Amino acid sequence: MGGNLSAVFGVVSLVTALAAALFAVLRLRARRGIATATQRATYEVLHTAGLAAEPLRAGLSVAGAAKAVRHLRTLVGAVGLALTDRDRLLALDGRGGHHGEQLLGAARRAVATGRSTVLGESELSCDRVDCPVRGAVVAPLTGTDGRVVGALVAVADGPPAPGLVQATLETAHWAGNQLALAELDSSRERLARAEIRALRAQISPHFIYNALTAIGSFVRTDPERARELILEFAEFTRYSFRAHGEFTTLAEELRSIDRYLTIERARFGDRLQVRLQIAPEVLPVTLPFLCLQPLVENAVRHGLSRKPGTGMVSIEARDAGAECHITVEDDGVGMDPTTLTAGIAELARSTGDPGEDSGQHVGLSNVDERLRSVFGDGFGLVVETGLGSGTKVSMRVPKFHPGVRAGS
Repeated sequence: MGGNLSAVFGVVSLVTALAAALFAVLRLRARRGIATATQRATYEVLHTAGLAAEPLRAGLSVAGAAKAVRHLRTLVGAVGLALTDRDRLLALDGRGGHHGEQLLGAARRAVATGRSTVLGESELSCDRVDCPVRGAVVAPLTGTDGRVVGALVAVADGPPAPGLVQATLETAHWAGNQLALAELDSSRERLARAEIRALRAQISPHFIYNALTAIGSFVRTDPERARELILEFAEFTRYSFRAHGEFTTLAEELRSIDRYLTIERARFGDRLQVRLQIAPEVLPVTLPFLCLQPLVENAVRHGLSRKPGTGMVSIEARDAGAECHITVEDDGVGMDPTTLTAGIAELARSTGDPGEDSGQHVGLSNVDERLRSVFGDGFGLVVETGLGSGTKVSMRVPKFHPGVRAGS
């Protein structure tokens, strides 16, 4: 796993360096009196690679291959170029279309062996007297974990020269890296969905039982209140278990939290006090779904439920320029910071059931990881706590972030 991560970081570093070089060359290109022929050639290569990278980053598909293959042929400098997956010829640009079955057969062999090969004229014979195809270079495309996912086939109008062979191999290696990044993006999305499901599972056994018990206690003594609580509970579960969207707005999250607290106040009575300070201008801010709610649940469940007497939960969201700053604070029992740190570290290593006492660690760790994966490492949770001193959890959320939209 470490090797794979190192390889990915290496690819990301290379892409960053190429982007910086492209920016520099673009500036030079704008000032044609300064840009040299070498710099203009560098720009053309980087620009073409960028055009090919975008569809490849969506994964190896017929639509993506059709968009990328023309630009890949330009990079290789071949008279024709084909892209295949493990079984199909996805797209072909330029010459060689009538050799499709032969090229696909060679690609399948390259996929099976993981080795590149050079085809001669005898291996690409046909009945056409005017056929320009005289050879081909077949290079496997390697995705994550060294798994071969397809092949790049460059068609030649003569015996494949060493330059064409090298260009094909290097382009196939670069294209494989783009496909590996596409797989990582897909894995990240699947992980985010799995983490949301984990949070929903965490809500189910603890809160639902207590909520139904509290509602049941009012069925005979106060039927109208029981009815209202059932409606609040229904709306809360509808939101928590909704089937679409990784992101929501702060306003929607706060509405769900209000329903949760309404039910908990029915359970705790006057023991649970709530204070809200929400700046109206930050209500439309987009944040990961079920990002704030688990922090409020932790404050009630682990902070106040174990505290004798009255407890206060404070939720604050304020405008901070380009960011929204949110805090959830309780004056409950708190905990030893070293125990909290050790518990989160243990959860990161564990693959088993964390158990009841680790519920707080699960919620904090899950939210922290999701914030960092979406917004960057500078946007994780900040936790302040101490035995008998309550707990304060703070987060920063950018008001605008590329690719982050409520309901997406």
